[in-house]
Amino acid sequence: MKSYEKKIFSFADSDELSKSICAYIENLSKESIEKHDRFTVAFSGGSLPKTVSKYLVQSSNVDFTKWYVFFADERCVKHNDSDSNYLLVKQEFLSKLRPENCVPESQVISINEDLVNNSEEAADDYEEKLVKAFVGKETVRYPVFDLLLLGMGPDGHTCSLFPGFPQVQETGSWVTNIDNSPKPPSSRITLTLPVLNDAHNVAFVNSGPQKAQIIKEILQDKSTAYPAGLVSPHRGNLYWFMDNQSSSLLSPSVISEFSNKL
Repeated sequence: MKSYEKKIFSFADSDELSKSICAYIENLSKESIEKHDRFTVAFSGGSLPKTVSKYLVQSSNVDFTKWYVFFADERCVKHNDSDSNYLLVKQEFLSKLRPENCVPESQVISINEDLVNNSEEAADDYEEKLVKAFVGKETVRYPVFDLLLLGMGPDGHTCSLFPGFPQVQETGSWVTNIDNSPKPPSSRITLTLPVLNDAHNVAFVNSGPQKAQIIKEILQDKSTAYPAGLVSPHRGNLYWFMDNQSSSLLSPSVISEFSNKL
């Protein structure tokens, strides 16, 4: 039986963090494309796209034409809105790729702009897009992403799954909606926890000191009070990448040495 890894990595600064994430994604993309001729990855927003893309966009070791880009959560706004995760990922990552080796627009699976005024319909529509992208290729109860790139908020939320909100308990849908997000904008759609936990690989990316206490509670004290702490793939690998400010409260014994041969 295959064994899966759950490891925590800490780096000297945000630059080393970006370099290591790049090396990790390069290897994982190559492995996935060799295995099933594509690489399915979902991005969350915040500072993550910039951290991830810093060195990745310069890479000559990745076939971006085989990438399928999804969004782990999205705000119910137009694509050109400053709150849009699509716009963020496009500006920080997709638009910086070389034209001869970029992700085709048809392989960037974004929210339907015509439905942003109805988050429930937007969530249902995005789930249908996932069905088309995954069913028949990997017929499973939930879509199985090659990689989910996730961040964590200072309250322990991930994607748009917030502590104490019912969306955290949702198991019947792949994508759900929220109209009273404690963080604006209030209307959003998000992948559900069962989808997060069915991924082949999940990588959390964090930097800065403001989340150090919650990171300690989740990774060292094993708290399940925060949605980010509930992400633990059943048949996949879980990695936490962070700089030494984010990991400052962790015991050295829980931190692994990074190898780009993960």
